[in-house]
Amino acid sequence: MKQLSELNKKNIKYVFTDIDDTLTNDGKLISESYEAMWRLSQSGIKIIPITGRPAGWCELIARMWPVDAVVGENGGFYFTYKNSEMIRKFQIPKAQRIKNQKKLKKIEEEVLSSVPGSAVASDQFCRMMDLAIDFCEDVPALSNEDVDKIVDIFKKHGAQAKVSSIHVNGWFGDYNKLSMCKIYVEDYLNLDLEKNNEQFCFVGDSPNDEPMFEFFENSIGVKNVEAFLSKMSHPPKFLTTQEGGYGFKQVADHLLS
Repeated sequence: MKQLSELNKKNIKYVFTDIDDTLTNDGKLISESYEAMWRLSQSGIKIIPITGRPAGWCELIARMWPVDAVVGENGGFYFTYKNSEMIRKFQIPKAQRIKNQKKLKKIEEEVLSSVPGSAVASDQFCRMMDLAIDFCEDVPALSNEDVDKIVDIFKKHGAQAKVSSIHVNGWFGDYNKLSMCKIYVEDYLNLDLEKNNEQFCFVGDSPNDEPMFEFFENSIGVKNVEAFLSKMSHPPKFLTTQEGGYGFKQVADHLLS
């Protein structure tokens, strides 16, 4: 990995960013990172958060944050607020989403009975696409072995599973954060993401960001990503010297300097 100061910012017009532990520190959206988003937006750089957080949160983010859109539930959908209209696009039709939720309920029951100390994430009630299992946000931190066991249960049922810094997220469907980013870029920016890679950067912090770290030439990890590097085949290309939202502020300062 290279230092952030080595990143060529010349062509960057769009910033994709994770939220938890990328814009936040200790679970809070700090003023430094929120202000950094405003500065980027006001300079003409579009911001698109890419998160594992639920549809209910994404509704608020798309409406109230200085962002162009938000991709939620690890690529299950994007929401964008344009001309006083909330536009929502999903990877899977509503009928299939309902069927998938029933299958996820069976996984939930098995995880909770098999992994003591695990819990359904507190934001599950406003999710539409996936199941989030909390392993350290509102519960005492589970061991790496327990987290791996949760992942294995999802996969045993044929679901995808990704580990963030706080949750194991699982879903049915062949999609991830990157696939929905490509759809949004084509729909609203009229660009081919493959051919215009140099116009984008991505900022993240954990293993569920790995498809983004691999794809983007300008992929950036905030410093706390170092805790996960041993589990990642595709680390970010660049690294900040500070963690979480303070690291994101460093990215904004570099792009705007």
